[in-house]
Amino acid sequence: MLVEQLKVDPSRAPLEPPDRAMVDYVIKLTRAPATVSEDDIEALRAAGFDDRAILDMAQITAYFAFVTRIASGLGVALEEWTR
Repeated sequence: MLVEQLKVDPSRAPLEPPDRAMVDYVIKLTRAPATVSEDDIEALRAAGFDDRAILDMAQITAYFAFVTRIASGLGVALEEWTR
């Protein structure tokens, strides 16, 4: 199932090219934000995303990182999400 694969190893999930570009960007922004460059943004544009969609990706990724770091910093246990 795709959701399980995304949870386990998103870099290997079978995705269509635009979704692959988005997931790769989000992973890079999360794990190594200082390495994100204009080339990464151009790859997203080439995959069909406009600047508004790219901004949304960056903001959602940053917000998620912010919230999880605040929770971790305060010792808050997050609920396990299952569906």
